[in-house]
Amino acid sequence: EELRSQLATYEDAKEPKTEVKERGKEMPKDKEYRQALNDFIHSKGETRDGLKFKDNEAVVPAELLKRDGIVKEDVKPTIPEAVSYNPKDEIKTVVDLKRFANVFNATTASGKYPILKKATARLATVAELAKNPELAKPEFEEVDWAVQTYRGAIPISNESIQDSAVDLVPLIARNANEQKLNTTNYAIAEVLKGFTAKTVAGLDDIKAIINVDLDPAYNKAIVATQSMYQALDVLKDGNGRYLLQDSITSASGKVLLGMPVFVVGDDVLGAAGEAHMFIGDLGRAVLFANRVDVTVRWVDDSIYGQYLQVATRFDAKTADKNAGYFVTFEAPAGE
Repeated sequence: EELRSQLATYEDAKEPKTEVKERGKEMPKDKEYRQALNDFIHSKGETRDGLKFKDNEAVVPAELLKRDGIVKEDVKPTIPEAVSYNPKDEIKTVVDLKRFANVFNATTASGKYPILKKATARLATVAELAKNPELAKPEFEEVDWAVQTYRGAIPISNESIQDSAVDLVPLIARNANEQKLNTTNYAIAEVLKGFTAKTVAGLDDIKAIINVDLDPAYNKAIVATQSMYQALDVLKDGNGRYLLQDSITSASGKVLLGMPVFVVGDDVLGAAGEAHMFIGDLGRAVLFANRVDVTVRWVDDSIYGQYLQVATRFDAKTADKNAGYFVTFEAPAGE
């Protein structure tokens, strides 16, 4: 009884129950019907011989769909694929830390840079017409620097330049300059990581660094890793208001407790998932001796190609060791 029921179901599926208007000759066999459908499609509906229609639409028998229906994989060679030959840059924000440091153009390979210390002496009380006492002499701290050379070159064949769908040389030059930026950022980050270390567990600890540990005269800013930025972004005051605010006057667009906040990748100041930040005066903290910064391109006939070279010579040193702190965030247990 079960098999008879199934057979009846299949028989019903073969022939539509509703009335079908037939045009042309009787329905041919499967192979002929497929050919009739193909003719109908390629003639854009002009050739209708051998087909049945319902509501002005060609009827496709169920057995054709079940057994020998055409799927996309069957006609893959006829389906075009869209290929773009203009590569898009990966979205990756990179902050140039050099623009916050004390950058000066070095004219020699090494030297000393004087840093004027903060004055601590006071004026003395003097009687009328008494001889002026001597002022305390200004104190300097000299920073030794010696430039290092960072360079690299990549050969580009003329065939690749000529046959590429895009202008290949500017694309490679842009990538080379990104590598140069990564180099200067790494050097400056190593300097920032050398400042006095502090560990904070919340807002009160951060305020203690700003209000007590750092001199009020410093022009304070924050360079935070992405993980640290997440911790700062959820800080709230006693009324439940977020402390990290948007600012149109800040170079970074974000302000925390009056200080601009600049965001770098976790790997710049540590490892992935580590929450670190530098709090302090970047201009006073880092001395950047800039000697040479160049990108050149020249033709080499021997290889029938061109060379693209990037070179930079600089040194990054700690200028004022009291100008900031290297801070690590450690959330209290259970938070």
